[in-house]
Amino acid sequence: MDDIYSPPQDPLVILHQDHEIVVVDKPSGLLSVPGKGEHLADCLIARVQRVFPTALLVHRLDRDTSGVMVFALTPHAQRHLGLQFENRQTKKIYIARVWGEVAAPEGHIDLPLIVDWPNRPLQMVDHENGRPAQTDWKRVRTGGGESRMRLMPKTGRSHQLRVHMLEIGHPILGDPFYATGPARDFPRLMLHSETLQLRHPDGGRTLRFTAKAPF
Repeated sequence: MDDIYSPPQDPLVILHQDHEIVVVDKPSGLLSVPGKGEHLADCLIARVQRVFPTALLVHRLDRDTSGVMVFALTPHAQRHLGLQFENRQTKKIYIARVWGEVAAPEGHIDLPLIVDWPNRPLQMVDHENGRPAQTDWKRVRTGGGESRMRLMPKTGRSHQLRVHMLEIGHPILGDPFYATGPARDFPRLMLHSETLQLRHPDGGRTLRFTAKAPF
């Protein structure tokens, strides 16, 4: 991974806003929250708070992952949404380009994950001590030595989709942590949070937000 943090300066893309929530399309290469040190202060929540000063964190996306992220605008909304994520009541769909042509049309991965302490923040499969992690996947298309996939995580472990794809032999293209050789030689991590479905904190109606993958 590059040591120099130079996040994209794209304008904020707002997908939805109301009195309780704001939903944005996060660019790849931008931290969700500040890192340690002044040089890692620029992040999505800081940019959102410049426009919506009361914005509160609900969930995160990896720095190199792009796509749909929701922020709460009130403490009530933060609690409400936090419980939905915690209780797996949200539905998330990611688009990924992966190495190799995936043979099966769909599948399910159930591999528990734990932080790889000597190499953190990397994660690894650990059947004894790992926390449960499940991912459903569907092949969208294949060709040219790669596959386009629709990934539906059932749990929200750190790096879950990245490790699960690696473990089935199809690392996500451009992954600076888990891809090697030609699979790594892409301008960005080819992982995008395309769809997020949740219940609105005020009234509970189901909302579905989508941002098209830029690759």
